[in-house]
Amino acid sequence: METIQGDLYDFPSYYDVVYGSDWQAEVRFLLGCFEKHAERKVKRVFEPACGTGRLLFRLAKQGYRAAGLDLNPRMADYCNRRLKRHGFAASCRIGDMSDFRLSRPVDAAVNTINSFRHLPTERQAQSHLESMADAVAPGGLYVLGLHLTPTAAEPTGAESWSARRGHLAVITRLWIKERNLRRRQERCGMTYDVYTPTRAFRLEGETSFRTYTAPQFRRLLAHVPAWRTAAVYDFGYDLERLIAVNSTTEDAVFVLQRT
Repeated sequence: METIQGDLYDFPSYYDVVYGSDWQAEVRFLLGCFEKHAERKVKRVFEPACGTGRLLFRLAKQGYRAAGLDLNPRMADYCNRRLKRHGFAASCRIGDMSDFRLSRPVDAAVNTINSFRHLPTERQAQSHLESMADAVAPGGLYVLGLHLTPTAAEPTGAESWSARRGHLAVITRLWIKERNLRRRQERCGMTYDVYTPTRAFRLEGETSFRTYTAPQFRRLLAHVPAWRTAAVYDFGYDLERLIAVNSTTEDAVFVLQRT
């Protein structure tokens, strides 16, 4: 199989096949969170690191005014073209999620698939939460999903999943190349195996994530008192199943409420 080296986030159409396949569960969960946990009516929604807009345009179709931010110009362009194709304004702008301002506050924000962990330093992570606190009105929500590093269990070392859209199929794999808990860094290899009716090839690249144990994430939240934790779920997106974060927790979706 031909192998192409590159930044996998520069290939939004393949990214969208893989990460857009489970959108129904995520959207149902988000709508339920808005109803269950927000202390204000949710009309305006914002997504930092929105990528291809796989959630944004679907939230827009539910009647929300949806806007996003992404650092990658190709992702932002894909998102805006998708929004316009579905009859909505091109509301994704290019920007750094660790330092941004919105023209007016929103009622809820979402970031469900670990994008937060791309911020490499504690200062950037705290700045992100501070920027989000400025972006979300009091009583509103920030639904933030991330993988924690368990301290009483062996963390997951690799993941693989596949998805299909029409005649296009993509199999992706992510694995830990190096985990340095002292430096709080995971260096990961990623591949997309892409299959079309006329061609099969592999896209290969690397990405890095900052690590968080449960106590480390709690300490970070404590530095931004504008947020309180209203609830925590796992990646099963079951609104009837709250979880208690402990030393074995790996998948966590924090529903943060703006005080």
